[in-house]
Amino acid sequence: MSVSTENFLKTIYNLEKGIGKDTKPGTIANALGITNAATTDMARKLATRGLINYTKYQKLTLTPAGQKMALSIIRKHRLWESFLFQTFNLSLHEIHKEAEMLEHQTSDFLAEKINIFLDNPKFDPHGDPIPDSEGTIAPGNHGVLLSDANAGENYFIARIYNSDDEIFEFCEANNLSVGSPLKVEKQFKKTHMTEINIDKKRLILNRNFTNIIYLTK
Repeated sequence: MSVSTENFLKTIYNLEKGIGKDTKPGTIANALGITNAATTDMARKLATRGLINYTKYQKLTLTPAGQKMALSIIRKHRLWESFLFQTFNLSLHEIHKEAEMLEHQTSDFLAEKINIFLDNPKFDPHGDPIPDSEGTIAPGNHGVLLSDANAGENYFIARIYNSDDEIFEFCEANNLSVGSPLKVEKQFKKTHMTEINIDKKRLILNRNFTNIIYLTK
C-alpha cells in the first residue's frame, strides 16, 4: 500500500472521529494539502479497490477493509510516538513529525516488537488509544470535552486529539499535556471561549483548543 493511500485512509478515519469535522472531499483535500481534483481521483480509485464508499458530492466513508488498513497505520504511528516519547523524551510535536515518516516503513512484525518492548501500551502520549494487532481499540473513558466542562471544577487532561504543529507548540509552552491538572474558571457561551487556570496561570482558549482537549475528574 502506498504512502498516499495510507495517509488518505488515515485522514478519513481521523476526521470521522473528530469533533465538528466531516469527510467530504474538500475537507480531506485541505487536511492533506492536495487539490479537490486529486482527492476525487484518489477516492474513485480506492472505491474500486473496496476500501472506501464514494458517491459524488457526499461524505467519504471507509469500508471494513479500509478501516482495517487505516487502523493498522494508526497503530504503527501511535506505537512509534510512544516509543520516541519514552525512549528519547522528544516533544509532542517531534514525536508526531517523526512517527508520520516511520509509520510507512514499519512492518506488522516490527510494530508488534515495539508493542512488546513498551509492554503493550493502551494509549499514546497524546492520550489517543492504540489499536491492537487486530485493529481493535480498547474502550476508554476520556471524560468530557473542555468546551463542555463545568465552570468552577477541577480536572485532569486525559487526551489531546490533535496533529497541528502550532497547537502542539502552544500546548507544550503552557503545560497542556496528558495528566496535567487544571481548573475551569469560566465558560463564555456566546463567544465559545473557555477560561482555565493551569500551572498557576490563566488562559482563555477558543474552540480550536476546547474541542480537542478531553478532561477527567
